[in-house]
Amino acid sequence: MARLFCSDGSHYEKRGKGEPVCIDDEIPFDIPESWEWCRFEAALVNRDAERIPVSVADRERRAKIYDYYGASGVIDAIDDYLFDKPLLLIGEDGANLLNRSTPIAFIARGKYWVNNHAHVLDGISETYLEYVALYINSISLAPYVTGTAQPKMNQQKMGTILIPIPPKMEQSRILERVSLLSPLVESYGTLEDARERLDAELPDRLRKSILQLAVQGRLVEQDPADEPASALLDRIRAERAALIKTRKIKAPKGGESTICRSSDGGYYEKRGKSEPACINDEIPFEIPDSWAWTRLGSLFDMQAGKYISASKISEMQDDHHQYPCFGGNGIRGYVVSPNRIGSHPIIGRQGALCGCINYAEGEFYATEHAVVTTCFDETDVGWACMALEALNLNQYATATAQPGLAVSKIVEVLIPVPPAAEQARIIETVLTINPLLR
Repeated sequence: MARLFCSDGSHYEKRGKGEPVCIDDEIPFDIPESWEWCRFEAALVNRDAERIPVSVADRERRAKIYDYYGASGVIDAIDDYLFDKPLLLIGEDGANLLNRSTPIAFIARGKYWVNNHAHVLDGISETYLEYVALYINSISLAPYVTGTAQPKMNQQKMGTILIPIPPKMEQSRILERVSLLSPLVESYGTLEDARERLDAELPDRLRKSILQLAVQGRLVEQDPADEPASALLDRIRAERAALIKTRKIKAPKGGESTICRSSDGGYYEKRGKSEPACINDEIPFEIPDSWAWTRLGSLFDMQAGKYISASKISEMQDDHHQYPCFGGNGIRGYVVSPNRIGSHPIIGRQGALCGCINYAEGEFYATEHAVVTTCFDETDVGWACMALEALNLNQYATATAQPGLAVSKIVEVLIPVPPAAEQARIIETVLTINPLLR
């Protein structure tokens, strides 16, 4: 048994008949003169030999009466007990020894059973055991744990832990003060966790706020000299009509959509040869006078990608697989031949990635999980990516176990369009701000 004592300001340990050995390098901190350092093996009585593990199958056949303890607390109940007094239990193995998601040391009370995954320790009093539990839960046990895949603190390693022992009455005062402070500590911990989550989410929240300001015309000033967005949309409609005539794209169902603002301030939509219909209830917010509302299907050509088997996609780019393959969340690999070319915003359209916006350029392959968006005329592709992200398209996904975004639904979403010149100013501002949000 080890005995510790101080001399000339240093700490010495004597074991049996051996000579005292200086252990100053092991002492983690100074303690009051009325306290003493002690090895764990000398501070407590180990009762591990009395533990008996019971298999799950055996426990299922027995009545559930008494608590059955494992490494992290009660894990079951059983029809018999091994101990009938307050004892200190300390987890012997498991990841909790290192990650400490729950207290590793705790007091078991009443009648109970303990398996071989928790050390069982007795002491001079319940107060003393509570103090030891408090200390064990406050220190890192990493120096006493062997193994990483299966961490374990055996009896020998545990026995070497140094514990500072205060006088009996001070132990009680320490526990009383901790009991008073614990609710405050837990409250602080909750607030600290919330602060850390907010810190982690803040850049993304700020970016989303900036995008919202951008698509509402509140991020940059309007220039009266800018050509209005209505003129841009007129050119896009003419370009679309020409492409439809040559059968390069399909005509929209129900006819081309045109949205205008009347003299009474209301918004009206005309489709094909039908009469204009008021859509005020669809307009989510006000936009500058130089801007215009339109449907996504009127501003862009949108087409779903094509299926390709996973066996034809390579994780790495090589001599044959040279073209990026876009799925719902960006590049998922490389393929032998592309099915699209150009600069395009890509919209994820299946599962948790619905509404995810990526950017493709050059020759690439788009799978059925992606919607390829083609910009007409002078519409800035960068602005298109930003605006599509700001629209939060996942809100239009089908509410099922496997959410999906139908192209027929996406094309009906309203989007506010700024003048072409203002699109460029918005992109320049966003690109300047983005590095500051990292």
